[in-house]
Amino acid sequence: MAQILTIENLSFTYPNRESDALNNVNLSVEEGEFILLTGPSGCGKTTLLRQMKKSLIPYGKRSGQVNYRGREITELDDRTAASAIGYVFQDPENQIVTNKVWHELAFGLESLGYKRQDMERRIGEVANYFGISQWIDRETSDLSGGEKQILNLAAIIAMEPDVILLDEPTSQLDPIAAGHFIDALSRIHEELGLTIILSEHRIEEVYGMADCVVRMDHGAIIGAAGPREMA
Repeated sequence: MAQILTIENLSFTYPNRESDALNNVNLSVEEGEFILLTGPSGCGKTTLLRQMKKSLIPYGKRSGQVNYRGREITELDDRTAASAIGYVFQDPENQIVTNKVWHELAFGLESLGYKRQDMERRIGEVANYFGISQWIDRETSDLSGGEKQILNLAAIIAMEPDVILLDEPTSQLDPIAAGHFIDALSRIHEELGLTIILSEHRIEEVYGMADCVVRMDHGAIIGAAGPREMA
């Protein structure tokens, strides 16, 4: 399979900090691969994920490269950067920007300039796929945390990304909602063949889904291998 993301000698330091948040990180991600990113809190998982999404790269001193299909992330055009690489935040509340479910699904498509007919078709397809058609006219403020996180994922899938980055997306969900979200994630990986990079503390629920487990500590990757080998 072709490499979809490559990280080469990536180091990063936040302003007014002496120690590196990332220290000479190297990682290759193949198209359609499921990567589980693990490590203690503060080890650099979130910082690494944000380096792969142009609009979320934090301010600071950065060296090395992050490439998407051979192109440096920072040099991607805005449309590609927005649609090809999706990002799901830890807190469901931080991602929702509209007051209606249908508008949330439409928001990214509107930003990409989809025609109305194509947008309506795409919203219908995604709502049916995720089983949320009955929510379509609901207020986003009325949704539970688990429903909001499913909506966030659906809104990203509507833009037909190649890669989805997820920063501990179940950390604020109850066990049942977390299970539903992980089931949805497994389904889109298996059925749509998307590349997924997931940072997660509930590793017992996702460990077996991963093609590769990456372990981080103190801003560095200290191990990357298949689930059996890493265990």
